[in-house]
Amino acid sequence: MRDLVGHDKKASTFVVYLYLYVRRLDSKAARVQISLQKLSDSTGLSKRAVQAAVKHLARRRLLDVHRATRTAVPEYALRRPWTAYGQAAFVN
Repeated sequence: MRDLVGHDKKASTFVVYLYLYVRRLDSKAARVQISLQKLSDSTGLSKRAVQAAVKHLARRRLLDVHRATRTAVPEYALRRPWTAYGQAAFVN
């Protein structure tokens, strides 16, 4: 996670990941379902910054995004590839 802010210079990506992590802990569900607009409002970032952060997290395999349809509210599953000897593991 340190390289998201340091190496990649994407602090907004770190903020989105942390927000989804806390929201996931509060709900005790495997996935977090939230719209981009609500995620934007909750983090204080622009919608475009949230879209870029989600795309970056998905590309880095730190986040799985699932949509039932193209326009459905996405569900996010957080991943922690630094656990289990480098194997991707879902957040418990």
